[in-house]
Amino acid sequence: MPEMSQKTWLLVVASLVLVVGYLGFQLSARNTTIGLLNDDNAGLTLEKDQLILDLEKMRFSYDTLETENSMMVAELAAQQERIDGLLTKVKNGYWEVAKLKKEAETLRSIMKGYIGTIDSLNQLNMALLDENLAMKEQMEAVSQENADLVERQENMEDMLEAGQTLQVAEFLPTGVRVLSSGRQRDTDRADRSDMLRVCFTILENRIAPVGDKTLRLRVTDSDGNVLPSADGDSDFSASRTVDYARDRLDACVFYEYPDDSVLEPYRPGTYLVEILEGSTVIGTTDLVLR
Repeated sequence: MPEMSQKTWLLVVASLVLVVGYLGFQLSARNTTIGLLNDDNAGLTLEKDQLILDLEKMRFSYDTLETENSMMVAELAAQQERIDGLLTKVKNGYWEVAKLKKEAETLRSIMKGYIGTIDSLNQLNMALLDENLAMKEQMEAVSQENADLVERQENMEDMLEAGQTLQVAEFLPTGVRVLSSGRQRDTDRADRSDMLRVCFTILENRIAPVGDKTLRLRVTDSDGNVLPSADGDSDFSASRTVDYARDRLDACVFYEYPDDSVLEPYRPGTYLVEILEGSTVIGTTDLVLR
């Protein structure tokens, strides 16, 4: 085999140097590309993690929004579902950073609008609560005023009723002895009294109703027994109807023991004498028989 000349060797070596240089350049360019791709991948991973963090923070922010408006509650739930969908896409690798960032910004803008709306609704609710409280206080004040008016009216009615009640004065009770001639003679002796007479004066009363007034006489002996009436009533002893015209009026009520078989119906002692209009005692005095 013929030996290569020196010139040929030089050509071979030069060719090998060129090939090695070209391969080294290609390897360097490939390494540079791989480095860039690794940097891009790291940047994308960082953006992915940041996007996940932003979406989770936004999800938490939506959770903190509170409102009693049913329509707003439904809208908030729908936006939370959108955030959950984005998180699922990002975590599973089905994502485009630019597109998902844009959608996340849209959700953030919507959330800011919700915050403003909910704040306005809360302020409106507070205003309504204050207004309701003021109205409640006014209603309570009106109710109290009405109660006071009712009480005043009842008091006035009681005062009017009390003012319309007749009053008597100048009481003069006495025992009466009936002589054989029919004449009557006053006596303070129990054993000589055939009947009792109670005279009095009804005082003037300008607000009392005019017309017939039935006055009752109640005589109670020292043992606490009411002298019985002719009708057998145990609450009063006798009664009389007078025509009252709001002026002073002198009147007398006579009482005679209803049982003729009792020889001495009146016993010595102090008798309580009362005049009643209805159930109201309008005058009282004592009668002493010895």
